[in-house]
Amino acid sequence: MLITESMTPDQIQKRLEEAYPSSKINVVDLTGTADHYYVEIESEAFKGMSRIQTHQNVMGVFDKELKTGEVHALTIKATLALK
Repeated sequence: MLITESMTPDQIQKRLEEAYPSSKINVVDLTGTADHYYVEIESEAFKGMSRIQTHQNVMGVFDKELKTGEVHALTIKATLALK
């Protein structure tokens, strides 16, 4: 596996904001090593999705980085935004 430079919390945040505009997003670097993240996303984009589908959807935003090791671990709390 090829490991490249890790993504910063700001880069994670920006990528999620691009994928889920008008959503509440919080990113936490769990270990201080910039490769283990906890993300909370509250978005209307998850309407009609199961928990597994929402997690797959969010993981898909970082597919390349997860494969290369740039993001080693991604813990997700994804919820439907209520109006």
